[in-house]
Amino acid sequence: MGLTSCLVLVAAVLAVIGFLTRSRRNPRRRLPPGPTPLPLLGNILQMDKDAPFESFVRLSERYGPVLTVYLGGQRTVVLVGYEAVRDALLQQSDDFTGRAPFPFLQRLTRGYGLAISNGRRWEQLRGFTVNTLRDLGMGRRRLEEQILEESQHLRTALEDTQGSPCDPTFTLSRAVSNVVSRLLFGQRFDYADQRFLRMVQLLHKILRSISGSWGQLYNLFPWLLERLPGPHEEIFSGAEEVRRFVEERVREHQETLSAHGPRDFIDCFLLRMQQEQDNPSSEFHRDNLVSTVLNLLLAGTETTSTTLRYALLLLIKYPHVQERAQREIDEVVGRERPPAMEDRRSLPFTDAVVHEVQRLLDVVPMSMPQIATRDISFRGYTIPKGTVVIPLLHSVLRDSAYWPSPRAFDPGHFLDQNGGFKRNPAFLPFSAGKRSCVGEPLARMELFLFLASLLQRFSFSAPLGPDSVDIRPNLSAIANLPRPYQLIARPR
Repeated sequence: MGLTSCLVLVAAVLAVIGFLTRSRRNPRRRLPPGPTPLPLLGNILQMDKDAPFESFVRLSERYGPVLTVYLGGQRTVVLVGYEAVRDALLQQSDDFTGRAPFPFLQRLTRGYGLAISNGRRWEQLRGFTVNTLRDLGMGRRRLEEQILEESQHLRTALEDTQGSPCDPTFTLSRAVSNVVSRLLFGQRFDYADQRFLRMVQLLHKILRSISGSWGQLYNLFPWLLERLPGPHEEIFSGAEEVRRFVEERVREHQETLSAHGPRDFIDCFLLRMQQEQDNPSSEFHRDNLVSTVLNLLLAGTETTSTTLRYALLLLIKYPHVQERAQREIDEVVGRERPPAMEDRRSLPFTDAVVHEVQRLLDVVPMSMPQIATRDISFRGYTIPKGTVVIPLLHSVLRDSAYWPSPRAFDPGHFLDQNGGFKRNPAFLPFSAGKRSCVGEPLARMELFLFLASLLQRFSFSAPLGPDSVDIRPNLSAIANLPRPYQLIARPR
């Protein structure tokens, strides 16, 4: 028996008393249907550890689009398919705003910040974050100019490879992270800055760890893993290093803060802290500042750079798609100026490629888990207070009722009969409702501008040809992460 299996078994045995107690205290009443749980493990043995979201889809074929499973002792309701997710997140959005405990992130953020907060803290931090990012240019021309400037640095980095095979992971991560860094810290970092590279590498490791077997075990049995040695210790040590990086930026900002013209997100938060320094119940304090910046840095760097990495992988695998997008860019934009957001309407195929990459990658297949903060009546069932709720975004982005070829890479999913761009209501890679991603406008702008700019300047290929490319994820749990690969970037 392997170490992972032993840990699961030991943890399950230790959890049995709590599981049975909760089962008696919370009778099933009108719970959604689901498989009978074992008293020790719940339904864990029915889960595919490499792709748990696929197990939920299979179970929904028997129990319907709203089903109950037990992950260890935790009662969980899973929403499968576009209509079930839409009904919950959009039509009953007030009922589905609670964020479930996420032990891995709880440890990373020390319980503070936007991502895992609820109630008054969440309301204040989300409202402030959305408004501040908008004021700093998110989704506007000001930020577009910064992305285009960063795309030039990215192109230079690829030109420096001189057509030799390279792993694009950290080149793309540094470009994306610099856009976020401008918003958060008011500065970009040189690609040769070793401390910046170290931070980007640590952010990458954190996301990989969350999606790996140890991250899944930690989220199920944190009280056990806290007492055992393992890879999670190294990851948390790395997370503390990223935290120290953020704290240093905060100290630098405090020393140079001016009430006249805040430079970035940290300045705006510090000024709000000053305004509320006499309010003992204020959520604007240093702990929430550092952890919210950590939230934005991790999400804003890794999800977008992972999507770009997967986009290039798909374009290498399907060179006819790459060539068609390049022809469109050449015809509309040419090669003398960089693509701009105003070109998007005239580049329907390129826009369709960006959307289809996001749909097929399905970067966060289970969304961030939510929790019922009160008893919820939903589709004739009762979801009791304390139940974890998983809006299964994977099932939305693969819903055959909305996507004719759900498992194929087909930009035609977003094109009408005349070749114009066509929206699809089941395109929800950023989730929906009140807990949707606050950085969605930024990510949309980055993905389009970076990818269009790269296709304008380079043709991408694999050292061993397109048939050697494997587009299956390397890790699939909390996040779908592409396999490492080498590409060749040849100037056009």
